[in-house]
Amino acid sequence: MKKAIQIPGAPAPIGPYSQAILSGKTLYVSGQIPLNPFTGNLEMETISAATHQVMKNITALLNEAGMDLNAVVKCSIFLKNMNDFAEMNAVYASYFSAIPPARETVQVSKLPLDVTIEISCIAHND
Repeated sequence: MKKAIQIPGAPAPIGPYSQAILSGKTLYVSGQIPLNPFTGNLEMETISAATHQVMKNITALLNEAGMDLNAVVKCSIFLKNMNDFAEMNAVYASYFSAIPPARETVQVSKLPLDVTIEISCIAHND
């Protein structure tokens, strides 16, 4: 059985996908971009601001599924510019105080709405 998870109060996705899917004890979070779900604005003044917004979106989805960041076992990070890696990584690291999840980080040529970062993840609740 699977259940769609959405950030409370956020508009529905504009495409044929769910923000996240809970299947059993595993949550699959679709790629999150630095879109503020309440204002509809992109938070991209800096890669730090963008990364914080993405992580806030992920945290909100985890919380809605009864999880927190400690449940994240895998992340995929897509950067528009790998020169942003160190700044992004510093912000990202601040969200994982315990054992950080497995991950990969890749540079891509284009992301939705021409954003600078997108992160997806998988979380598992024991």
